[in-house]
Amino acid sequence: MSALDPSDVFRQEAQELLEQLEQALLDLEHAPDDHDLINSAFRALHTVKGSGAMFGFDAVAAFTHHVETAFDLVRKGKVAPSRALIAVTLAAKDHMRLLIETPDLAEAADGAAILQMLKQIVGDPSASAAAAETTPEGAEEDMAQEGASTWRIRFRLSRDAMTMGTNPLLLLDELRGLGVATVVARTEGVPPLEEMAATDCHLAWDVVLTTSQPRTAIEEVFMFVIDDMELSIDAIDMTGEGSRIGEILVNRGDVAQQAVDAAVAAQMPLGTLLVKSGQVSHDTLASALAEQQHVRTGLGAGAGEAAAALPGGAQGGAKGPTKGVDSIRVPAERLDELMDRVGELVIVQSRLSQVAASSHDAEVKAIAEEIERLAHELRDTTMGVRTVPIGSLFGRFRRLVHDLAHELGKRIELVTVGEETELDKTVIERLNDPLIHLIRNAIDHGLEAPEGRKTAGKPAAGRITLTACHAGAEVMVSISDDGRGLDRARIQARAEDQGLIPSGAKLSDAELFQLIFQPGFSTAKEVTSLSGRGVGMDVVKRAIEGLRGKIDIASTPGEGTRLTLRLPLTLAIIDGLLVRVGAGRYALPLSAVEECVELSAEEDARSRGRSFLNIRGDLVPFLRLRELFQVSEPPDRYQKAVIVSFGGRRVGLVVDQVIGNHQTVIKSLSKLHADVETFAGATILGDGAVALILDIANLVKLGMAYENRFKAAS
Repeated sequence: MSALDPSDVFRQEAQELLEQLEQALLDLEHAPDDHDLINSAFRALHTVKGSGAMFGFDAVAAFTHHVETAFDLVRKGKVAPSRALIAVTLAAKDHMRLLIETPDLAEAADGAAILQMLKQIVGDPSASAAAAETTPEGAEEDMAQEGASTWRIRFRLSRDAMTMGTNPLLLLDELRGLGVATVVARTEGVPPLEEMAATDCHLAWDVVLTTSQPRTAIEEVFMFVIDDMELSIDAIDMTGEGSRIGEILVNRGDVAQQAVDAAVAAQMPLGTLLVKSGQVSHDTLASALAEQQHVRTGLGAGAGEAAAALPGGAQGGAKGPTKGVDSIRVPAERLDELMDRVGELVIVQSRLSQVAASSHDAEVKAIAEEIERLAHELRDTTMGVRTVPIGSLFGRFRRLVHDLAHELGKRIELVTVGEETELDKTVIERLNDPLIHLIRNAIDHGLEAPEGRKTAGKPAAGRITLTACHAGAEVMVSISDDGRGLDRARIQARAEDQGLIPSGAKLSDAELFQLIFQPGFSTAKEVTSLSGRGVGMDVVKRAIEGLRGKIDIASTPGEGTRLTLRLPLTLAIIDGLLVRVGAGRYALPLSAVEECVELSAEEDARSRGRSFLNIRGDLVPFLRLRELFQVSEPPDRYQKAVIVSFGGRRVGLVVDQVIGNHQTVIKSLSKLHADVETFAGATILGDGAVALILDIANLVKLGMAYENRFKAAS
């Protein structure tokens, strides 16, 4: 297994940080007084800058430094987070992404222009920051005037800290930036040279810091590594002239009071005796002496009252226990490979079950049942690993809505519901482009301008709502707006002009609205940068159908439009119902099956010419799959009708035999069979034979056509 490229690690983490920055900025536009959002944006900028410098992305670090400095002024209340500042920072975030992902495409002139706009909004942030800094020579006097506190900071990073991108020197520099610091490195954990791993962190550090900043400022230095390190922060009592070395060692927990008393009784130099006896190491003694010297300089004189007023006082040390890693980053390709292996295991398990069914050995049957249970659980677990909350997709559209609103001069509010709904990662990846097009259409065609909304008695701000929810084995994703709605008359006129329907045809709303998915169909009066060319909606429909999904449209004039996407939970493995038609075996998605009823030869004969079943008083059209597949063998005496549903419609599928449940590993058909609408894919059975998977949506469509012809005839 090859080691991860540190640059790739930085790019992955930077992508998450830039997404965090974008979300914080978009939220800040609506809540400019929210300090948590300001701090979140600042932390993201600060981390990108520091990590960029650490991994050699100097251009990223240099550019981000200016943006971070500007947001530091916002954090300190010196600059307001105006809409103009947020817009420029969003542009800066886009430039930072270019510098990280494709530096060759990033134009230096674009970055300079962004920084110039930033300077016009906040002044010269670098100059402001420089003016606010205190020179090291004057730091002691300033701190004495401000009544600074002195802190003892002891920390040890995790062994793999540097491998994960943490630079201890940058942490120490940040501590020095808070005030006057005395730093001592402890080397007792360093192994012999022949046992040393160059990438491991073996050192620990003791820091004595005198600063006017609060304790929280020290904790913020370690905010990104605090969960995987040992850290203690203690306030030092500065009321006396400086502690004796023995008192310092006891207060720090380096040695017991009894050992100090014994050394004092021996009338020998305390430090020498403790080192010779093995009570403390040379590094520990050097650290204590450095602390003593720091305290005796008087940097923290008069700070005892301030230290006592802090939460926890001198006892306020907070140990950060080393935690296990809660999550790990796994490349998506490995998940796909794992899913392929699970699919192969399911096929082999199906074969084993088939062999066990023909065996008379009870032990073989028991093992087959146990393996079937384990394979089923492994399948569910693997599918769970592949699913991600759809909120990760919804979050990408906030920037899209923000930018389109500014471009079109509209006020738009984006509302998301059901972000926690989980969906297969492959479905989410392939859903991104269709949703972008549908949202752009809703904003451009659906929502009126502010003046038009006021005339219609609506709020000036339009609303786009993204909703996701589970519905059985499907996920329903809807995009709705509160705009003008679809113009039925214009759609029909345009469809007649293009020859899609006969003149004066009577179509239901659902049938008419589906025409907007025809290639080249558009009702826009003029071509804009967003739409009007009749390109896109047909691509959207093909993309959704490629996911084995369906699009429903509902619209009310003057109130808005809702498009609902019905999508499968996964594209890899499904529970299926295996049936036989003649000598061929076929699989149906079990989620679409409602019930199975018997169709006797007599009832089959009576239904000739009608093709309808009476299911508890409801007439349900049915299809004879034997006729559809042109099977020549005679039918079984007692055929079965499998009632399936899709989109609220029900159809019966007449088969010769219902074999039973089957874990169906979906395999795509070849390009030669891409136009065969009756089948959605294929699966491999336990005996190695191939069974085709029926496309329920198209079969239901055929059943509805039978029903419509029957109604027209009667």
